[in-house]
Amino acid sequence: MTAAGTPIAVITGASSGIGAATARQLAAAGYHVVVTARRKDRIEALAAEITTAGHLATAYALDVTDRAAVDAFAGELGRFPSVNVLVNNAGGALGADPVATGDPADWRQMYETNVIGTLNLTQALLPALTASGDGTVVVLSSTAGHSTYEGGGGYVAAKHGAHVLAETLRLEIVGTPVRVIEIAPGMVRTEEFATTRFRGDTEKAAKVYAGVAEPLTADDVADTITWAVTRPSHVNIDLLVVRPRAQASNTKVHREL
Repeated sequence: MTAAGTPIAVITGASSGIGAATARQLAAAGYHVVVTARRKDRIEALAAEITTAGHLATAYALDVTDRAAVDAFAGELGRFPSVNVLVNNAGGALGADPVATGDPADWRQMYETNVIGTLNLTQALLPALTASGDGTVVVLSSTAGHSTYEGGGGYVAAKHGAHVLAETLRLEIVGTPVRVIEIAPGMVRTEEFATTRFRGDTEKAAKVYAGVAEPLTADDVADTITWAVTRPSHVNIDLLVVRPRAQASNTKVHREL
């Protein structure tokens, strides 16, 4: 059960990486976290871990690209007193082919997850976030949403879409009690991102971080999300770009090889 006055934070893509780290940190900050992802076993284990640590967590298996399922999820959230925070973290990259040979199916899947998934959750939960009187929508974009790089066309296009979604929403709902925060991480080493991108090729995945002493971690990004969310209500962190010190841009990285 949620104690009266305990804020509710929904985190998508919480089965690993940034999403799981954000759930842990927001729970420690006093939120009842509702963790969602397609992998039911992962989020149930995460919710159990958070609960064992003395915090509040609920797991809900969800595919953010399935609008009917998202609407049903929004209905289930009606049992909570309010919904205060939505962290749109579900996303990811597939492949690193140039535009000339990129697989349209990969591009479509990246757009569906990174953009339509964010749209689905935001539309479904915006009424509850507004009704809370103090809502926050967080969009996890990427530095890929602000500049391009070779071999990243599909992912770059999707993350540009996520960036524009956040920017437009902020314009459209100004004057309502809902903040729109965009967090744009650069190079982050998590257990799955690069491996998924290269379809399980661990050698290719390792090359992404080769020679970089300290890429960002999932906890680093979760820390920035938690900091932005926990600012006073009148403070909106419109856009926070966070990179490791070794990365000056998407294409300029210091490597000690």
